[in-house]
Amino acid sequence: MQKFFKLNQAATELLAEKYGTPLLVLSLAEVKKNYQFLAKALPGVKLHYAVKANPERRLVQALAECGSCFDVASDGEMLELTAMGIESNRMVYANPVKTASGLSTALKTGVKKFTFDSEAEIGRISDVIPGGTVLLRIRVDNPLALVDLNTKFGARPDDAIKMLKMARDHGLDVAGLCFHVGSQSTSAKPYVEAIKMCARLFDQARDEGMELRTLDIGGGFPIPTIQESFDVAAMAGEIHSALVEYFPNTEIWAEPGRFICGTAVNLLTRVIGAQIRNHQQWYFLDEGLYGTFSGVIFDHWDFELETFKQGEPITATFAGPSCDSLDVMFREKTTRLLQVGDLILVPACGAYTSASATVFNGFAKAPIIVWEEVAGAFAE
Repeated sequence: MQKFFKLNQAATELLAEKYGTPLLVLSLAEVKKNYQFLAKALPGVKLHYAVKANPERRLVQALAECGSCFDVASDGEMLELTAMGIESNRMVYANPVKTASGLSTALKTGVKKFTFDSEAEIGRISDVIPGGTVLLRIRVDNPLALVDLNTKFGARPDDAIKMLKMARDHGLDVAGLCFHVGSQSTSAKPYVEAIKMCARLFDQARDEGMELRTLDIGGGFPIPTIQESFDVAAMAGEIHSALVEYFPNTEIWAEPGRFICGTAVNLLTRVIGAQIRNHQQWYFLDEGLYGTFSGVIFDHWDFELETFKQGEPITATFAGPSCDSLDVMFREKTTRLLQVGDLILVPACGAYTSASATVFNGFAKAPIIVWEEVAGAFAE
């Protein structure tokens, strides 16, 4: 799965001329393709799109039409999906530590599926949603993940049975277990190891009179980076084989975020300043760290900058438009010599970018257009 949505130079120039910059271009066809790829690669797995990765309404609607379920993490996400007409039974409130307003909104909207990873959370859920369905999130080790979520979330496996029994004693519907191997995980190995561990815990739960029925394998499936691409089909094949072996009669969920939306968005940005500072070439762009490039900090992501320029490579520092000295995205970034007014295309920037963008310093968030709605005007 090497090919993904990336605008050519002609489309980039025409879009920038018509809509201005910065501009985000979303391909709903790419979103659907990614969803369908994963659905085929993991047959029988109920996919729950992680809304936090990119909550753009048109993207979420496209996935809803594909039959996707959704991983929501806040009252805002539950309310937004409900307003879109998405049924509550297609949502799992997958934040292990929920706010009071989040639980209240779950009750109001009818969301009844939750994850938890602490004893304290059991009473909070059962007090507001008596009989709610819960999955215990288990901590797994995967230091090679781009973003290791297990330093913040996940119960120790040794505590699992005790916590499941406590949830049962509080009247909750103890459905199963979940885990997350970390974001942008590039190997099937941590998934397979986590699946084996969960199989042992399912057996132990059965010995305690609890018939668990659901396993959620989380997300973390990788997208291509500047340096390399990944054989996600082979990864998924290994994961599927482990699921067939260890959980042949269990309902399986997954929570992909980045894989669904990451390759579906391109950013168009423009050089608004160029200067030499401390013997280093600097370029200032009309989009920065407080905007779409927020993923540099929050997602540890190194973005491709396509300049459509020829000539000898140089290294440069790229900064955003705000008056904050923190607003520097890249240092010693390989590029080509640029001039004020030159366009830069940033592909594969759909995950954890616009979702965490701000309006700091009065700069508006980059508008989003749908490629399929405008593509006809740019047909070659």
